[in-house]
Amino acid sequence: MVKIAVSGALGKMGKRIINLIGQDADLSLVVALERKGHSNIGTSAGGVKVSDNPADIKEADCLIEFSAPQATLEHLDFALRYKKPMIIGTTGLNDQQKNKIRNSSRGISIVFSPNMSIGVNLLFNLVKEAAEKLGSDYTVDIVEAHHVHKKDAPSGTAKRLAEIIKSGSGTEVRDIKSIREDEIVGDHRVIFESEFDGIELLHSAKTRDIFARGALEAAKWIIDKPAGLYTMQDVLKR
Repeated sequence: MVKIAVSGALGKMGKRIINLIGQDADLSLVVALERKGHSNIGTSAGGVKVSDNPADIKEADCLIEFSAPQATLEHLDFALRYKKPMIIGTTGLNDQQKNKIRNSSRGISIVFSPNMSIGVNLLFNLVKEAAEKLGSDYTVDIVEAHHVHKKDAPSGTAKRLAEIIKSGSGTEVRDIKSIREDEIVGDHRVIFESEFDGIELLHSAKTRDIFARGALEAAKWIIDKPAGLYTMQDVLKR
């Protein structure tokens, strides 16, 4: 059984991850982390006392991190100290913070992805193939939509899609439009346009469970992996 620590345990993603851990006989929640000063420190989440002490990470086999960038970097130091693998789904990280994650992966195994959804990672593959086949004859636009509470824009997923398109076709995405409305879980539309036709690839998330399930699959996968930086593409190859 894989013992899991969940950071951001009382957030929307954290709650879904904890709920799904409770339904999986191969997983056990042992640590529920929240930020210092949170009003519910000391209460229960999934049968575990909510803690604000990152040193508790040592009790787990793997840390799943869906929190703020600053907290993610702080917890990364503890994961390194205790040699614990990490699954990082935190978005809004700057280049310096991403570099710290890359450097830390020399000491521990890390799955770092802007989107843990298996469906979105399939979208990455389809967009890569489309960009390579269509080339610079097509302009490309991206439209992403999320709930009003999401702080970063464009989304990490949209940025990753733009990187894939540039790598595949050698051209920049013309525009990324970010929409923040209601409680949209996450929609990403990639639009290829030429003088002669148009092609659209769309992924629409119905619930946050797709991200939570992907993170848990990654946690199971990473346990026996050597130190290094991995993505959900690596997880899906198994």
